[in-house]
Amino acid sequence: MKIAFFSAQSYEIESMQCIAKEQGVTPTHELKFFSSRLNANAAKLAEGCEGVCIFVNDIANEAVLRVMAAGSTKVMFLRCAGYDMIDMTVAKELGMPVIRVPAYSPYAVAEYAVALMMTLNRKIHRSYNRTRELNFRLEGLLGFDMNGKTIGVVGTGKIGALFVRIAAGFGCKVLAYDVKQSPEALSHGVEYVSLDEIWTRSDIISLHCPLLPSTKYVINANSISKMKHGVMIINTSRGGLIDTKALVNGLKSCKIGSVGLDVFEGEGEYFYSDHSDTIIADETLARLFTFPNVIITGHQAFFTKEALYNIGRVTMENIKAYEAKEELVNEVK
Repeated sequence: MKIAFFSAQSYEIESMQCIAKEQGVTPTHELKFFSSRLNANAAKLAEGCEGVCIFVNDIANEAVLRVMAAGSTKVMFLRCAGYDMIDMTVAKELGMPVIRVPAYSPYAVAEYAVALMMTLNRKIHRSYNRTRELNFRLEGLLGFDMNGKTIGVVGTGKIGALFVRIAAGFGCKVLAYDVKQSPEALSHGVEYVSLDEIWTRSDIISLHCPLLPSTKYVINANSISKMKHGVMIINTSRGGLIDTKALVNGLKSCKIGSVGLDVFEGEGEYFYSDHSDTIIADETLARLFTFPNVIITGHQAFFTKEALYNIGRVTMENIKAYEAKEELVNEVK
């Protein structure tokens, strides 16, 4: 079987090739790697490939799926847990299974969310820049004790539950909202509340839910208006969870005290490539970079050695299961 990998970075290709050999996927399968994102223009690159493997910022809408189906693609493999980039209705209509990597390293993302939180609180990013210029003054670097603060967690799947565990270790009061309660989170003393209570009671809010129609812009002008003055917001999940224009307005009014974003709606145009010599056309993203109390990183929360290995391992297991006509335990239903 030929499989086309899109959005393949150099570090990922090396890892995938080693794991494919280790798992016995090659040389019986031909893996083709493309650095370009999957979109309507790139879809024809997959012609003749029965499988296509994509990442978080690829686009697999109706037009793309139909082009690939016409070019003999029969199955979609994801190197990630989220599947909001795929038109699932069309995939099902075409009889094209979508098989994902549901949990490659929840520790990586949960720990990164904590890193953003602590960096913003203690102004480590600002201190780092100052001391490199031999400025050791402390004005403007005042933080607060995490102990005793209230943290609101939206989404308590594997990542959210681990974030709860870490936050509880700081001595924080942890509130959570999810349609399904997590025994792991409950074991660490979390209190499940309504979204309105998350907004009104939390000093810090961290998002760990998938992007669904029900969670699109879960943080918006209305929810921000209910939040505590100076609230901190962390998002390591999906950019579309936040109405970014409302976020900017909240920052301008000082209603929002600080923001840590590893994801951004529209990030596909920028993330995972070097734009240091260009002007950012996205006015909202450009505006966010002007705030000293905002940290933006390039969707790197997952990026650990363990996560890369697990992504490769589970992807190859998914390929082998599909080829052998075994039960597809990671298929999106």
